[in-house]
Amino acid sequence: MSLTDPYMQYQKNEINSAEPGQLTLMLYNGAVKFNKLAIKSVEEKNIEKANHYIQRVQAIILELMATLKPEFEISKNLMSLYDYINRRLIAANVKKDKQILMEVHELLEELRDTWSQALKIVKSEKKGMRADNASNKETDAIAL
Repeated sequence: MSLTDPYMQYQKNEINSAEPGQLTLMLYNGAVKFNKLAIKSVEEKNIEKANHYIQRVQAIILELMATLKPEFEISKNLMSLYDYINRRLIAANVKKDKQILMEVHELLEELRDTWSQALKIVKSEKKGMRADNASNKETDAIAL
């Protein structure tokens, strides 16, 4: 009988129940996390771990690239940025270069923070719309 790890089950449930915007934020968080681990591995001169974590970041970047909708201008810009990040990750992996990973780290954090802000704005706008709808229903009920 195999026992499931409660933390793994929690993560799986969180991913399965997340909205698309939240999933994108999770991808950014994962990329930042694995990039930090890659930097640490390079500092420790652990080539195998550095390779592993850099490849994890690359897999996330490729997933982000796959989610873009080419009909939007912002997607074209993001595709260029993701492509640049991926090429820098390849260079960092070949050279085991901490400075390149630091550059990637800054880009990833900026993307993640921007996305997080965008989600907060959308969430507050949705709350405002719900409040307006509730207010309209009250007004309609009073008017009857």
